[in-house]
Order: sequence, then C-alpha cells, then structure tokens
Amino acid sequence: MLIAGGPADELPDFSFFPDGLFIGVDSGTLALLERSIRPVAAVGDFDSVTAEEYEQIRSVFPDLARSPSVKDQSDTELGLEMAMSYEPKQVILAGVTGGRLDHYMSVLHIMYKYQQEYPATRFTLLNNQNQIRFLNSGTHEVTKHPRYHYVSFYPFAEKVEGLTLTGFMYPVINEDLPFGTTRFVSNELLNRGSVTIGSGHCLMVESSDVEK
Repeated sequence: MLIAGGPADELPDFSFFPDGLFIGVDSGTLALLERSIRPVAAVGDFDSVTAEEYEQIRSVFPDLARSPSVKDQSDTELGLEMAMSYEPKQVILAGVTGGRLDHYMSVLHIMYKYQQEYPATRFTLLNNQNQIRFLNSGTHEVTKHPRYHYVSFYPFAEKVEGLTLTGFMYPVINEDLPFGTTRFVSNELLNRGSVTIGSGHCLMVESSDVEK
C-alpha cells in the first residue's frame, strides 16, 4: 500500500490489510508511524513535513534519500516505482484524494499509466468511502463489497464501447459510454456479477454514503 499525506479522515482502516506492505509517500510516512506501522520504505521530497518530523522519519530510515523538490516525477509516482520493485499482484493507493484536486487528477493519470504498463497488477485507489480501479477490455468478475453500495462507470482516455453488466440491479447489454454521460452512475451489484468491455478503458468507482 502506498500511503500519501492526505487528510487523516480519508484514510482507510489499515487493519483490513494485516499482511500488506506499506510504503510512505512524503508525510504519509508519518501517518503510518503514528499508527505504529513501520513502512518498508519512504519516498518523496518531504517538503510537507517540518524539520522535526523529517528527523523522526530519518530515525526510522537513516539512509533515506530525499528527492529534490523540483523534479519531473511526483512523489506518488516515485512511490509506485518503489512498489513495483516488489512485483506485487495488487497496489493500493491511499491518502491521495483529499486536498488539492490537481494532485488527485495527477494520481488518476499516473494510476492509469501504470495499469497499462503492468496489466497483471491490479491498481486501486482507496479512501474511507470509495475504491476506484481501471478495467481494460475483456470480462471482469466482480463481487459485491459489504462496504460499497453503489457502482459507477466512466470512460477514461477514450470512449468505452460494448459495456455489458450482469448481476447488477440495472443490467446493461452492449452499450457505449461516450464522454459526458451520467447514465452509468449509481448502479448496484446484487451479489456476484461481471463487467464486460469491448474496447476502451473504463473507470469503475465503488462508493458508500457518508456515515452519519
């Protein structure tokens, strides 16, 4: 799991991932240490932490190589590079959806790039209310998650053609997803089902309502 420095209240419950390997991205390293989780690595320029906090991180990683503030790659992309060195079957990104929207959009595009380069790895963006992943062409078996009630679909980078949904409250047969449509928002998976995509890259968003 890559944990960035987003707002604490957007982070998922880390106890759901007892066997996960954690990588701290910039101030996300502190979020892990504060929860008594020792990440396997820390990356970033650490421009969002104080000098005292940086020394706290250095006490755990004395050989930490601080990235320059001016660079071609974002801290999250550096974290993804590090994650792929472990040859993972799944990479989860958290702490990246709160705060600045330009950072959030950057993460979506970086995640899309990595999903294309590493199709055998499942990349998921996660916070306490949503999980997001990309689906390429083909058929994907899906199972209802007890936490996420709604499932929405959006085209990404290009028009999606031949969308078929089975096992959903609102089934779909061989439909296209043009840019700007809201037809495929807030569907519900009944139990188990499948998502088939003829061509294109589809963003699947599973969401829950805000707990009151």
